[in-house]
Amino acid sequence: MRVLIAGATGAIGRPLVQRLLRRGHEVAALARSDARAAELTAAGVEAHVCDVFDAASVRAAVAAAAPEVLVHQLTAIPAHVDLRHYERDFAPTERLRREATPHLMAAAAAAGVRRVVCQSVSFMTVPEGPSVHDEDARIFTDNTTQLGPLVRATAAMEASVLGTPGVDGVVLRYGFFYGPGTAYGPGGGTAQEVAKRRFPIAGRGTGVASFVHVDDAAEATVLAVEGTPSGVFNVCDDAPEQLREWLPALAAAMGAPPPRAVPVLLARWLVGPHVVHFSTALRGNSNARFKQAFRWEPAHPSWRTGFPEVFAGS
Repeated sequence: MRVLIAGATGAIGRPLVQRLLRRGHEVAALARSDARAAELTAAGVEAHVCDVFDAASVRAAVAAAAPEVLVHQLTAIPAHVDLRHYERDFAPTERLRREATPHLMAAAAAAGVRRVVCQSVSFMTVPEGPSVHDEDARIFTDNTTQLGPLVRATAAMEASVLGTPGVDGVVLRYGFFYGPGTAYGPGGGTAQEVAKRRFPIAGRGTGVASFVHVDDAAEATVLAVEGTPSGVFNVCDDAPEQLREWLPALAAAMGAPPPRAVPVLLARWLVGPHVVHFSTALRGNSNARFKQAFRWEPAHPSWRTGFPEVFAGS
């Protein structure tokens, strides 16, 4: 199968490329510069330089690559996200999701691409109802915290992927990535915040998170590329858990001091309402639909064993 990846050099893009190549697929990728193109070529990938914010440039690159499946993994997340400035640090990714996605989808339709697999996030549902949500839960587009713009941009991206005539759209809502090259991995931005005790447990810490090891996310993406089911799927591990449980466990796995527990009002002032949302109101996510549709089982079914494995010897 011929696969074109937008975002091939990111945290998930790199392991995804290697898995696709090992499985015998022809892999091409979009590159934003000649230097990135050379890096991709050295990895055995056919590179096409383009500006994803320019519709004509994207259309020409996708036509030249002539893929059967396009994988949209574009992000521009800085190596160290400042929890206090979430909206600022995610603004470039929001722009990619809003502006570049329609160009990719139009180019895919024009080139006769049959299937587009797109990176999304699972942690954007409304804080209502059960503690663990499936894919039918309402998206929190009316979120008024710093998380709001990212949620709205992601919802717009999903609508573009799922609403393009003639293209089979697959949206993968990943849990929080952990593992090599991620925010929750050795040297990662969030891990550094935890090490410095700047990621508190706000209030009772009952917000629920779902994680996924980046290698499991890459493997799930390969299955989505090769498979036929379409629609929206959560891709996360089997163990959604409250922040008051997973955050101290992460600190322990890192050999870091335990996180501070602070009142909600103080946390709002220290790190902002969006972090309070994560700590007190966030819902976890069920992976049942993806597991059934694609016969997937994560190699790291729980962060409880995954965190210690990732940080062993770091």
